[in-house]
Amino acid sequence: MKKVIFIVQFIFCIYCHGQNKSDYNISIFNGQTISKIDKNIRSIFQDKKGNYWFGTNGVGVYRYDPSASLKAGGKTLIQFTEKDGLSNNQVQSIQEDKFGNIWFGTGLFSVSRFDGKSFTTLTNKENLQLSTYPDNEWRIEPNDLWFYAGSGVYRYNGKSLIYLPLNNSKNSQSSPYNLSRYAVYSILKDKKGNIWFGTQAQGVCRYDGKTFTWFTEKGLSGPAVLGLFEDSKGNIWFGNNGAGLFRYDGKSLINFTEEKGLSNKEFRISGKSVSGTLARIYAINEDNNGNLWIGTVDAGVWKYDGKNLTNYSIKDGLTSNAINTIYKDKNGELWFGTDSDGICQFNGKTFTMFVEK
Repeated sequence: MKKVIFIVQFIFCIYCHGQNKSDYNISIFNGQTISKIDKNIRSIFQDKKGNYWFGTNGVGVYRYDPSASLKAGGKTLIQFTEKDGLSNNQVQSIQEDKFGNIWFGTGLFSVSRFDGKSFTTLTNKENLQLSTYPDNEWRIEPNDLWFYAGSGVYRYNGKSLIYLPLNNSKNSQSSPYNLSRYAVYSILKDKKGNIWFGTQAQGVCRYDGKTFTWFTEKGLSGPAVLGLFEDSKGNIWFGNNGAGLFRYDGKSLINFTEEKGLSNKEFRISGKSVSGTLARIYAINEDNNGNLWIGTVDAGVWKYDGKNLTNYSIKDGLTSNAINTIYKDKNGELWFGTDSDGICQFNGKTFTMFVEK
C-alpha cells in the first residue's frame, strides 16, 4: 500500500514542477498589466512597500499594488512570466531580502530574484554553486534565504546560491533538479533560529546550525510534508498530505489529526479524498487572536482555538475547499490561495472573494 501512495505523490509532484526550461540569466523587466487573476494560487506574499505578490501554478506571478488604483492611470495588477525572465511559471514560494529584492522559488526547483527592473535566475549552470564539500556549507545566518531543491535545499548567503543535499549521497538522486524522497517542499526558520525542512517522503528535518534531527514517527514520513508553522506559543506544526496535522512542543510529537479522530485512512490506501477530514494539509497559519488555521486540499479550512476545531467550507462562504496556501498580511487579514477558485480573504468575520480594484 505504501508503494502505491508514493507513486501517486511522485506523479503529482512531477506534474507540479512542469516541463523543462532552458537556462537563461537576466531579462529586462516587462510585465503585463491585466485585469483578472488566475484561479490556481500557490503562494502569497506582501513586501515592505505594501505590494502583494500572488504566485500561480503555471502562469507566473502577479504583483498587486492596492494604492495604484488611487493614482491616475495606476497599474494595479501586473503579471510576470518566463517571458520577463522568471525561471519557471509555477511559483511555489516568495520571499524578500534586506535590500528589497523579491525572491521566487519556482517549478523545476529553480530560483529567481527580481530587483524591481530585471529577473536573475540563480539556479542555472552559470550561477548555482555545487559544493564539493557540502557539509562545510551547512550553517545558519540571520539574513540567509532558503529554497526548495530536489534532494535537499538551496541556501543563499548574500553572495551566492549553494545547493545542500540532505541525503549525503553521491548518486544522481542527490541532484538539485531530480525529485527524490529528500526533496524539500516546506521550510521554516523558527524563533530560536533553527531551520525546519518538510520533505517528500522522509518526514521533517530540523537543523540547529550543528546537528540534524529527523522526525519520522507516527505516520509523519511517507506522504509529503507541505506545511510548517510555529505558533505564538512556540509549538511547531507539521502539515502532512495524508497523515494529517502534527504538533511538536519541544519535547514530544503527537499526531493531532488522529487524536481528534479526523483521519482519512482511505486516502493512504486508494488516494480517495473525504470531506470533513483533517488529513491532507497544505498550509498552516495563525490569526491575531491566536487561532490556528489549517488549510486542506479537500476539506476546506479548519480553525483551532486551543480547545475546539471548527471546519469552514464553501457552505460557510469559503470560495473553495482546496486551499494551497494561507497568508497573514500586515493588517492581520488572512488570505487563502485556492486550487481552482482564486483568492479568498477573511477579515475576522466573513470570507470574500478577492476582486482586483
